[in-house]
Amino acid sequence: DFPAFIVNRILLPMINEAVYTLYEGVGSVEAIDTAMKLGANHPMGPLELADFIGLDVCLAVMQVLYDGLADSKYRPCPLLVKYVEAGWLGRKTNRGFYDYNGPDPVPTR
Repeated sequence: DFPAFIVNRILLPMINEAVYTLYEGVGSVEAIDTAMKLGANHPMGPLELADFIGLDVCLAVMQVLYDGLADSKYRPCPLLVKYVEAGWLGRKTNRGFYDYNGPDPVPTR
């Protein structure tokens, strides 16, 4: 038996790496999402997807993976932790990596 589902083990580290990319200043929210949409043909970028899933859910899954597999590649990015602690949970709270209060989502960073 292994912790988490196959999709979570593959998808959440990708999302977490996108958050690290933002956290380390490698790219903006818009640049990261656009790169994955255009470069990998994803229908939405990883940060937009994280907002859709819920940042609290993403963090919870990363913590289960990190605790269950004891592998540093599953360590949640501090920025993800900070957003969840601040109540920025994505679409469900109208704020995450994007602000959803207007007619169109606007990157928060």
